[in-house]
Amino acid sequence: MPVSTKTTKTRVLIVAPSFDILGGQSVQAARLLERLSQESGLEVGFLAVNPRLPGVLRKLQAIKYVRTVVTSIAYLASLFTRVWKYDVIHIFSASYFSFLLAPTPAILIGKLYGRKILLNYHSGEAEDHLQRWRRSAIPTIRLADVLIVPSPYLVRVFAKFGLAAKPIFNLIETDRFRFRERPALRPVFLSNRNFEKHYGVDRVLRAFATIQKRIPEARLIIAGDGPERTSLEQLARDLNLQKTEFTGRVGHERIVELYDATDIFLNGSELDNQPLSLLEAFACGLPVVTTDAGGIPDMVVPEKTALVVPRGEHEQLAASALRLLDDSTLAQSMIDQAREECRKYRWEAVRGQWLNLYRELAGDPGPGK
Repeated sequence: MPVSTKTTKTRVLIVAPSFDILGGQSVQAARLLERLSQESGLEVGFLAVNPRLPGVLRKLQAIKYVRTVVTSIAYLASLFTRVWKYDVIHIFSASYFSFLLAPTPAILIGKLYGRKILLNYHSGEAEDHLQRWRRSAIPTIRLADVLIVPSPYLVRVFAKFGLAAKPIFNLIETDRFRFRERPALRPVFLSNRNFEKHYGVDRVLRAFATIQKRIPEARLIIAGDGPERTSLEQLARDLNLQKTEFTGRVGHERIVELYDATDIFLNGSELDNQPLSLLEAFACGLPVVTTDAGGIPDMVVPEKTALVVPRGEHEQLAASALRLLDDSTLAQSMIDQAREECRKYRWEAVRGQWLNLYRELAGDPGPGK
């Protein structure tokens, strides 16, 4: 087994999806990697759970089922050749089969090499995952030296299963989003969630149908992609929605443009944790109307930073959106308070928590100690 040579820097390997899988984990991993790479006391590497194969082998990744096999083999090979070089393995995690295919091998190989394991669990489906996969997921999670989650909600969920988690908020680079003053809101709405059933984009479409009955000129932009796309587009046709645009998957620059071009953010999720899209809307000056799914009540203050309705209640979602259009004083107050709320998610707020955690895991007392 290879033995690494100790250096003065704490060496951290981030294991996470690359931007080829567009979602909250890949965004958070990229932001964290960029910031940590600027820290003089760290040596940081990145290992993608979805590596691109070289040359003609990449064609295999275009074939369903074959893609999973060859990508998993390449991922495992990367783990064996790189994990031993680092002190701390920071593993991003979702749930279900994703947990089995990506975090589990990284945890096991990290333990094989005697490395410290930081499991960074992000999924709002945690409770169902742990309940259904109790016999495999819980023992695997216990192998991690520390379990980090982005919300108090997930701390409570893991506690139900006897697992101690520590919260560190998601990172939002507020200076990369344009804040725009909106003295008078237009009926131009945005939804920016992946097209998974539990994100409730269908609720947003149904809410918009109600909105459009009152305001025929209202517009809705739906950013994202996923397995529900065909059914969502069909639902839009069935509801006879007008001025409704499905943009598909969008990158950072395009989503910043969409935040800037719209005036109210709608979120209809049924299961959730700490959605980045809500925080990004805050940073851009979009008032938010959302359901109370999962960890959302921990990140918003009803009537202060967002309007909150019960899950599944698309009519209340619509009514709250219309209320914002009718009450400019409420809207402006929410915009201002939500912008202030973003401060706790900036790098300056979470930097010390990450650096201290890495040093503690690596046995490094840090500067001046």
